[in-house]
Amino acid sequence: MHTKEYVSILSPQNGMNLYRGCTHGCIYCDSRSLCYQMNHDFEDIEVKINAIELLESQLRRKRKKAMISSGSMCDPYMPIEETWNLTRKSLELIEKYGFGATLITKSARVMRDFELIQRIHAKTKFVLQMTLTTYDEDLCKIVEPRVSTTQERVEVLKRFRDAGIPTVVWFSPILPWINDTEENIRGILNLCLEAGVKGILYFGAGLTLRDGDREYYYEQLDRHFPGLKQRYEKMYGNDYILPSPNSASLDQIVTTFCQEHGIMIHPDEVFSYLKTFEDKMQLTLF
Repeated sequence: MHTKEYVSILSPQNGMNLYRGCTHGCIYCDSRSLCYQMNHDFEDIEVKINAIELLESQLRRKRKKAMISSGSMCDPYMPIEETWNLTRKSLELIEKYGFGATLITKSARVMRDFELIQRIHAKTKFVLQMTLTTYDEDLCKIVEPRVSTTQERVEVLKRFRDAGIPTVVWFSPILPWINDTEENIRGILNLCLEAGVKGILYFGAGLTLRDGDREYYYEQLDRHFPGLKQRYEKMYGNDYILPSPNSASLDQIVTTFCQEHGIMIHPDEVFSYLKTFEDKMQLTLF
C-alpha cells in the first residue's frame, strides 16, 4: 500500500475511484491492462489520500445534482477500505450534499454501510451493482479467489431487495471453456430473478484481453486449467475480443430470460437508469 495526492477525484461523468489497484485476484481483470498506465504493482494499492477533501469541494460546487458512481476500475470494498474508510466517507458526503450514488462491487463488505445507503436512497436514489460470473462456488473461488463467493453476493442482493433498494448485476465475463455453459448461464439468471434485480449488464458470452491482462490471465490458466492456454492461443491468437464458441445460444438464453421476466437487459437502458438522478424530497412537495 502507498498513498498519493490527486488534483481531482470526480470524472466529467461523475465517476470516481478512491483507490488504484486491487487485491481481489480475479484472473480476468481488465484493470491490469497496460493501457491504464499504472506505475506500480497491481496489488500495491494506491490510496488517494486527499480524495475526500477533493470530493467535498467538487460536490459543493456542483450546480446540478447527479448520480455519483464508484468501482469501475477497482472495487470500493477491498479489505483496505476497513482501514481507510474512503468509500464510507464518500457516501457520507454524498448524503450530506443530496446526491445519488451507485457502486460496483463483488464484496459483501458493502453491508457495513447498509444503513447509510438506506438514508441516501430515502432521499434520492442508490443502485447497488454487483458482479456475478459463476454459479459453481468451487469455480468461483478459482476465478475470483479473494472476494465474496457468488452465494454471499446473492445474499447481499436479497438484503437490498428486501429494503427496496434497486440492484443491477454485471454478468461478465463469460470465459470460454470455463463458465460458458448453459447450466452456468441459467444458474446465474435464476439467482438474479430470485434476488429481484432490476437489470443485468451482459455484453455477450466471451471476454476481452489486452496487453498486461492477457499475460496474467494465461498464467492463471496454466496454474488452474492446464492445457487451456494453448487452446486459447490457437483459437484467438492475440485478439482483443474472445467470443465463446457458445455465444449465439447463450446470448439468446439471456435475452429471452430477461424479456420474459421484465429484467432490463439492453445496456443503453441499464446505463441510462444508472445515470438518472431522482430527488425524492423534491417530489414530496408536489
